[in-house]
Amino acid sequence: VKAEIESVIRCHVKNYVCKPYVEKDLEYKLESAIRERDTHTKMENAVRDLEAIVDLTQWILATLDPKELLFRMVTKIAEVIPVTRCSVIKVDWIHRSAFVVASYEDQEMSGMRLSLKKYPEILHALKSKEPVVIRNVSTDPLMAGVRDSLVPLGIRSILVVPIFLRTKVIGTLFIRTSRTDHSFSAQEVRLLKALADASANVLHNAFLFEQIEDEKVRLEKLAITDYLTGIFNVRYFYHRIIEEFSRSLRYAFPLSCLMVDIDHFKRVNDSYGHKTGDMVLKEFAAKLKKRSRRSDVVSRYGGEEFVLLLPQTDAAGAVAEAERIREYLKKHRFRSLGGNQKLTVSIGVSTYPHRKIRTHDDLIALADDALYEAKKRGRDRVVPFGG
Repeated sequence: VKAEIESVIRCHVKNYVCKPYVEKDLEYKLESAIRERDTHTKMENAVRDLEAIVDLTQWILATLDPKELLFRMVTKIAEVIPVTRCSVIKVDWIHRSAFVVASYEDQEMSGMRLSLKKYPEILHALKSKEPVVIRNVSTDPLMAGVRDSLVPLGIRSILVVPIFLRTKVIGTLFIRTSRTDHSFSAQEVRLLKALADASANVLHNAFLFEQIEDEKVRLEKLAITDYLTGIFNVRYFYHRIIEEFSRSLRYAFPLSCLMVDIDHFKRVNDSYGHKTGDMVLKEFAAKLKKRSRRSDVVSRYGGEEFVLLLPQTDAAGAVAEAERIREYLKKHRFRSLGGNQKLTVSIGVSTYPHRKIRTHDDLIALADDALYEAKKRGRDRVVPFGG
């Protein structure tokens, strides 16, 4: 007995029995060992869950990109909770549709649109603002309408967790996970809810940041776009012509300018009204843009006058392009005028290098002079400066 006790002490064994032993004592020791094992397992799981939340929090502090954050979230969930699928869904409640914003099993699923009719568990979570646990797809009455499509996939259990900011479901985002073997435990539900709560505030800030960036881009576009026709405005044209003229001076590139005017446009306003006239200008601008080359800068100069900047285009090339534009627009029947009315244009052309062109303003002024000459000669023609 002494040797056994010494062996136990050397091995640091907490629970032991020595022969002869009492059966009740053995049962007690076994129950104690099982409880200790279960407690240790729970502590390990709690530590693992806490590490997952800490990892996600660190990622949150490191990025303002909601897409990256959401992808890292589903990846972390898939690491700590064995699942078949894990996605974050964004819901458009008004149109009763949804789309995937992050998916760990297939990144290409991001952006895929879903019909909410096929996801009653998401609809229920959206209405209740509570986690929804489908423990068995085959028996849960909520899934009756979609059971036939899910059972063949082997999906047994589904968990949907809404992502909240205070009492609001921010951006109507949901973590949706599914698995094929056993149901989700209460501990797993708590973990997913904790991850959702940990990410909610920063996700909200990230989406606000994204909206601000989108609004900034929209305002920048508005600043350079003509409000009526949707093509570049004269402000942007002047910005570009200064850049291109400087480049032409530096590298001895040719640069051409086309001043385009719709002939007798006043008749359109007088006959059909200014509203129809505006529609004609929009249609005209769209056709002018479509016919121009990708490298050309097409802008509305004012009224019915438009201007094109043709980088690295000499005089002969500019005149040829102007003739193609004139012929193209002459053949077009304007829908705004009933589909049977045609319009003609006059075009003035100027090209650098030219002895009279020293600045970008000279390039514009000489194109305008050439346009005036085209009008004097009877309209519906292209006139190069000095031609």
